[in-house]
Amino acid sequence: MNEQQLEQALIGKLTDLKYTHRPDIRDRAALEQNFREHFEALNRVQLTDGEFKRLLDDIVTADVFTAASLLREINTFTRDDGTPLNYTLVNIKDWCKNTFEVVNQLRINTANSFQRYDVMLLINGVPAVQIELKTLGISPRRAMQQIVDYKKDPGNGYTKTLLCFVQLFIVSNQTETYYFANNNDRHFAFDADENFLPIYQHAAEDNTKITHLDDFADAFLAKCTLGTTISRYMVLVASEQKMLMMRPYQIYAVQAIDQCIRENRGNGYIWHTTGSGKTLTSFKASTLLKLNPDIHKCLFVVDRKDLDRQTREEFNRFQEGCVEENTNTAALVRRLVSDDYADKVIVTTIQKLGLALDETSKYNKAGRKNSRATFKERLEPLADKRMVFIFDECHRSQFGQTHQTIRNFFPKAQLFGFTGTPIFPENATARQIDGSIATLRTTQDLFQSELHAYTITHAIEDKNVLRFHVDYFKPDGENPPRPGETLAKRAVIDAILDKHDAATGERRFNALFATASINDAIEYHELFKQVQAERQAGDPEFVPLKVAAVFSPPAEGNKDVQQLQEDLPQELEDNQQEPDKKKEALKAIIADYNARYGTNHSIGEFDAYYQDVQKRIKYQQYPNRDLPKKGAEKIDIAIVVDMLLTGFDATYL
Repeated sequence: MNEQQLEQALIGKLTDLKYTHRPDIRDRAALEQNFREHFEALNRVQLTDGEFKRLLDDIVTADVFTAASLLREINTFTRDDGTPLNYTLVNIKDWCKNTFEVVNQLRINTANSFQRYDVMLLINGVPAVQIELKTLGISPRRAMQQIVDYKKDPGNGYTKTLLCFVQLFIVSNQTETYYFANNNDRHFAFDADENFLPIYQHAAEDNTKITHLDDFADAFLAKCTLGTTISRYMVLVASEQKMLMMRPYQIYAVQAIDQCIRENRGNGYIWHTTGSGKTLTSFKASTLLKLNPDIHKCLFVVDRKDLDRQTREEFNRFQEGCVEENTNTAALVRRLVSDDYADKVIVTTIQKLGLALDETSKYNKAGRKNSRATFKERLEPLADKRMVFIFDECHRSQFGQTHQTIRNFFPKAQLFGFTGTPIFPENATARQIDGSIATLRTTQDLFQSELHAYTITHAIEDKNVLRFHVDYFKPDGENPPRPGETLAKRAVIDAILDKHDAATGERRFNALFATASINDAIEYHELFKQVQAERQAGDPEFVPLKVAAVFSPPAEGNKDVQQLQEDLPQELEDNQQEPDKKKEALKAIIADYNARYGTNHSIGEFDAYYQDVQKRIKYQQYPNRDLPKKGAEKIDIAIVVDMLLTGFDATYL
């Protein structure tokens, strides 16, 4: 089947899906006239020729992100007589009620460009999807490169005409079909060092790939499905001026939660492997719940303070200002009882939530003593409301009393959990005691049914996560040192220094160095200083690695540290032994850190130090040339024990 036959077959399939084929639209003038007719019908207005020309001048933009925003919003236009016209380009209330048309061999001529496009899908006259086809045997990548080349062409149609509104590109050679989001040039390339084009293959709910063009059209291009994908499941990241596509498994998870809530049928959990984008999935679920008038509040609950901060930052990255910080339990309670729409979605820790409901907490005891309403009493009006709780990493801290307290206090609540490692009977350790009978507790015990699964196997197949790769170090000599001996630690550091630059692309990436104990972390940090100083003395061209270390100090009654250590079992145990010695060592490590980075952290404000370490690890995503100190503010290796090993997101780690 040649390209023309493939094109005609696709048009036939789309007409079967109730698209209207418009063979009369073959050039820019016809495209604009068709758009005008749809625009005037949708907005119930008759524009003069001059007004329509001004409208085109207003909406056509070279900025893909601006165009995407215009497509999804109510906009304002001033008519010739000075009256304002509030308009939309498509029916944004119900995308399924828009008109869907298909045109082929559209030629867009501009001053410097004469491009022709295989198939274009119009939503209410707006070009929203471009499909480029290749014959069987030719890689779809050729079509991808063709699109990239088209966008680089001076004066191209994407910047000068209504094609600026294209949201999605689809490429296919009939048996292999891929799609990807349109974006501005800095987010739209194949071979740049730091930019890449995420491409997707559609999949069924069981993660089976849907690659044949006919099957893809049935599953992805049905009118309402396409409209919903563009309106609901593309995320506009304002801080980066970038459009993100949600992957199929993320969409199925959101739909499963949404359906479960609409039907009010209990709780559930999502098994999506670590690194597969659970934060984006939970964000989209939360924002859709925000639009649901039947839901009073949606709480996204994490089990650590640092994850509270990270999740809040990620949510606000996806939608600026969508969640606020809960500085303490009182702030959480204030937002829970607030009727402000901005407080409908709340990110918090399970510890803050537990304190709010704990009658024995210091605040609640003091409140009763001073005849002041306790947190729990202030929350009483919410007890009969429909609440939704979404728990991140739901296997970690949901086996305690707080989980049951939440369920008891909010009997109408629905609870959903995200986990990359669900607890099954064969790997359960936490026990539930019922009278004299003890049973193992699993994720299913807590959250009832599995709503969707996307496992590490699926993620590796999709290249969403890296395959496992292990380099083994074998010490040289007839009498190699035993593991844990100082000489062995020296050998480990020598091996790291020898291999680090090659393994990290000349320090383009950074690394965590996970140790078995706090004592090991202390010793490795000191040895790094010693060995690098020796190498620098022997080789003036040697550039030392920037090494930091972070582990929790002895709590000594500090509530923040105690909260951190709830999920740091090794550090909690280690700090029981010689706490003063570990405290002094951490002070010395922080002093080295302050000297290197010009900071002023102290062990008394450990959380600020911990935040700063995380921030500097994440600096790795920026080229050195874009940073004020040209990369001196980065961390090459962070030595850890328990910290940062779960839930911490850093693109170049």
